[in-house]
Parts: sequence; C-alpha cells; structure tokens
Amino acid sequence: MLKPVLDGRFVRLEPLEERHREAIRPAAQYPEIFTVTGNAYGPNYDPYFDNAFKRSDGVHEIAFAVLLKTENRHVGMTRYLNIEESHKRLEIGSTWYTPSAWGGTVNPECKLLLMRHAFEAVKFHRVEYKTDVRNARSRAAILKLGATQEGIFRKHMIMPDGHVRDSVFFSIVDSDWPAVKAGLEKRLQQ
Repeated sequence: MLKPVLDGRFVRLEPLEERHREAIRPAAQYPEIFTVTGNAYGPNYDPYFDNAFKRSDGVHEIAFAVLLKTENRHVGMTRYLNIEESHKRLEIGSTWYTPSAWGGTVNPECKLLLMRHAFEAVKFHRVEYKTDVRNARSRAAILKLGATQEGIFRKHMIMPDGHVRDSVFFSIVDSDWPAVKAGLEKRLQQ
C-alpha cells in the first residue's frame, strides 16, 4: 500500500516522517489525552514516536501526522494498523489529538479521508476500530462515525502500566460506507 497524503478542507494527513517529531510534540503535552492509554505523554513521547515511525512501513502500518490547515499546526497522529491487503481490511487507530481539536472538525474529517481512501482508492471491504472498554470518549466517537460495535475481547491486551485491557471492537464495511460517508460529510458542512 502506498503512503498517501490525504488532503481535506480542514486537515491534511501526512505520512509520518522524522521532520514531524518536533512539530507534533507540543500537541502531545496534555496528560488528559492519554489517561487510558498512557502512550505519548511527557518522557514517553520520543519512544512512542520512534515506534510509530519504525512500524510505518506502508505494508503493515501507515502513521500520519495530522495538520490542522487553518492554523498550519500539527494537532495529533492517527494510523492505518493491521493492514491485510489479501483480506481487504485494515484498522484505523492509535489516534489522538490535542484537546483543542476535540469535538470539532478534525476527527470527522480525518476519518472521512482515511475511510474514503480505504474504501474508494484501494477498494477494501472492511475498516476496523478498537478501543479500551474504559475509554468512553473514544467509544462514543467511534459510534458517532456510524460504526457497528461487534463485541468485547476480554483480556485482549496488556497496557504499558500493566493493566489487562478489555477491547471493544467496531467495524464499518463497504456496504455501510455510503451512509457513513454521507453522515461525515454532513457533520463537516459548517
């Protein structure tokens, strides 16, 4: 899979490069972003960035820096994960934004761009989302996209702090896409 630049009205998703390290760092300096995951805050930022950059091989994962175009400022990161070209599916996840970007146009447009590319450009059948069962904000955002909750995988992952996480799985499939796309486009009409 190529590493595309996905350009929208409000955001541009840029394939992660070393030049993004310092550009994204200020967005990650809010502990409330990572209350459940503990991922990229403070001293964990550089190891988190290194891992995302290393894993972004265009085959299994693609990490994106999220640029808020109106402010010419990077406000977070998102990724294609678990890319399975032979099965025409992938996951969208490891998404986080600085708090000033919450509740606005950033997340809906990021998801619109990512899913439009997955369903329309590379013709995948399925986009998956998963989150920690404790992450109510993330769960609500995924449902608001129009995703279907498929179930909870109990004791699915061990988190960096040792917590054994239950993961909630969601999906959007190609037959859902026209309605999901219309809903996202409606949310972005401002």
